[in-house]
Amino acid sequence: GINAEYMGKRYNGKGVLKAVANVNGPLREAVIGKSVTDQKGLDKLMIELDATPSKTNFGANAILGVSMAVCRAGAAVAGVPLYKYIASLAGTKELRLPVPCLNVINGGSHAGNALAMQEYMIAPVDAPSFAEALRMGCEVYAALKGILKKRYGIDSVNVGDEGGFAPPVKDSKEPLDLLNEAIAAAGYTGKVKICMDCAASEFWKADKKAYDLAFKSDVPNMMDGIKLVDTYVEWAKAYPIVSIEDPFDQDDWEMWSKLTAALQGECQIVGDDLTVTNTDRIKTAIDKAACSSLLLKVNQIGTVSEAISAAQLAHSSGWTVMVSHRSGETSDTFIADLVVGLGTGQIKSGAPCRGERTAKYNQLIRIEEDLGAAAIYGSPRFNESLKK
Repeated sequence: GINAEYMGKRYNGKGVLKAVANVNGPLREAVIGKSVTDQKGLDKLMIELDATPSKTNFGANAILGVSMAVCRAGAAVAGVPLYKYIASLAGTKELRLPVPCLNVINGGSHAGNALAMQEYMIAPVDAPSFAEALRMGCEVYAALKGILKKRYGIDSVNVGDEGGFAPPVKDSKEPLDLLNEAIAAAGYTGKVKICMDCAASEFWKADKKAYDLAFKSDVPNMMDGIKLVDTYVEWAKAYPIVSIEDPFDQDDWEMWSKLTAALQGECQIVGDDLTVTNTDRIKTAIDKAACSSLLLKVNQIGTVSEAISAAQLAHSSGWTVMVSHRSGETSDTFIADLVVGLGTGQIKSGAPCRGERTAKYNQLIRIEEDLGAAAIYGSPRFNESLKK
């Protein structure tokens, strides 16, 4: 047995010995002798063995590690690349290389500046291939670095945990101007669009039933839901924004529905904190027409099969799906194969910087090379924005 007190202190409580013990113990016992080509069956077996609604017994990451290993082994047995094997599990008709949504300006709880909203991303929507899209993204990122360094000094271009910059700006609109400037400087106006992750639950003040857009400053800047809806609509009209994630608190369903209706056909509204890759929450969001896109995080749900089911549920309701990394990442590239195998056409995996982020983008370049002439790039939803 592992000493509980030691476990709590080891790596400040962030060690993985317990997860490893679960993998090498009960999970190993459960799967040995079973066929790796039965992804659904093995995932179901581990879920039933865990017997808790959110996998708290063994931990979602322990179960996911086994689930992903099963998937990789299944691909090896089938003699096909992982992305093609995932496509066969999901019944995907059209493999797509995704638009990379690169997180280049950080605010919210991820950054030490006063900016309330968490992520401002660039999305090279109008590109002939993934490799070219990534090059365009890198060039805009470099242009942005130059602009920030000149305007705010060298400290403003230190990178955060996802490779983005955290310049000392306060106003939530200012990064949109900075991105427009960087896109123009790189020569990609009209081709590179903007995505946002507001992470609004962070600045929702439940006692005041309002959003504090200065939650990291001494003087509050309160805004009610209706005013925030109007603000987003205004921004979406003034800037090339194609995606807004978590614009409201996860329980502020009414405002989600209002914004989704207001920007229908103009800009996708992505549920992350709202849906937490959970099929029950996704069903509620579909019923309430609360958003139009799902953020898919495999380690939030904990098995490959459930991730596939969540994507299928979203697609069947006419939603888009954006596959996502996590702030704390590894160099594993499974999500690169997943996004192509599911054919979602959208991924966010940080800025084109830091090895654990670029690992995914490099894998996508390899997949595109492997597909050759059969490679299709882009997101049909984002392509609509080019017609305007």
